[in-house]
Amino acid sequence: MKIGLFLALFHDRTLDEALDAAQGAGCEAVEIATNGPHRPDRAAAERRGLEISALSCHANPLHPDEAVAAAADRSFRDTVRLAAELGVGTVVTFSGCPGESEHSRRPSWVTCSWPDDYPETLEWQWNERVLPYWAEAAAFARGHGVRVAIEPHPGFVVYNTTTLLRLREAAGENVGANFDPSHLFWQQIDPLASARALGGAIFHVHAKDTGFFAERLALDGVLETRVDPDERAWIFRTVGDGHPVGFWRELAGALCDAGYDGALSIEHEDPLRSREDGLTRAVATLRAALA
Repeated sequence: MKIGLFLALFHDRTLDEALDAAQGAGCEAVEIATNGPHRPDRAAAERRGLEISALSCHANPLHPDEAVAAAADRSFRDTVRLAAELGVGTVVTFSGCPGESEHSRRPSWVTCSWPDDYPETLEWQWNERVLPYWAEAAAFARGHGVRVAIEPHPGFVVYNTTTLLRLREAAGENVGANFDPSHLFWQQIDPLASARALGGAIFHVHAKDTGFFAERLALDGVLETRVDPDERAWIFRTVGDGHPVGFWRELAGALCDAGYDGALSIEHEDPLRSREDGLTRAVATLRAALA
């Protein structure tokens, strides 16, 4: 496995400056967002000894606002075409989330099986929006020789192990996971168990951690709408600050057992560390875990 970096961390720098920062931090791979400021350039990465592990286009192609959905779909298809052109085999994105009916204006994320409105809404979403869209979108990517790494994330229809496997079963084996343990910790999912269950469906990995505040967690649980990190029950943490190096060593082993040998793409969203400090900490933790 290689230590990678999601270049969104340096969104305010030019591509060359961002690549220099990744190289200087000791990274071996980069993930580049096509809906950000950086135009992916394989030659520029290779001059610095870096590979492009994936292209990303995080958006909601199932949004009930047709204009929003269409823009997300265009971004996805443009990213797939660019990945094929550059010889990058993986595109990272979200599954998206539709509304509760054809009359919706905003997404509706179902997380409860009762009252009966909720499972009825969920089945409508999957049968009328999710499966038709992703069957066709996955075929489009497959035709370009590109795999789609769906990032399970609360707020979207694919948010855990089971929903990822449900989408993969319906859309085909070129749909898999962008495996981010921080989103799993957040939901009280064991990333080691999830990695084992996903097996060969793991196409890309985000290296990001989660930390909890015990007193707030005891009162309010993990369903969180507060934005201020000083008020939340949990926050994203730098790799190594949420869980020790021993966990990351175990996760690397579980990923290896699942057939994954790609990049661990550091995604820094820790409000308690600067980006330089967080990146240094994450690289050191992953290097120790992979030693």
